[in-house]
Amino acid sequence: MNLQKIADEALHLPKKERAQLVQRLVLSLESPSEEELRSDWLLEAERRGEELDNGWVQAVCSEDVLRKARALIK
Repeated sequence: MNLQKIADEALHLPKKERAQLVQRLVLSLESPSEEELRSDWLLEAERRGEELDNGWVQAVCSEDVLRKARALIK
């Protein structure tokens, strides 16, 4: 099915369904791909590793983080 045929069929949908289709299409453009997410997380991990290696930040154990988070929501 080519783009023109898809567009023609979409234009025959009820207004509410066309709006839902538009929303899904726009969201698909805004959402990063799985590859982009993987790449972004790899860069973030490298940045954080560099911060730890250079002593710019100190690691905090997960138990401490969870304890503090739980205390904040009580």
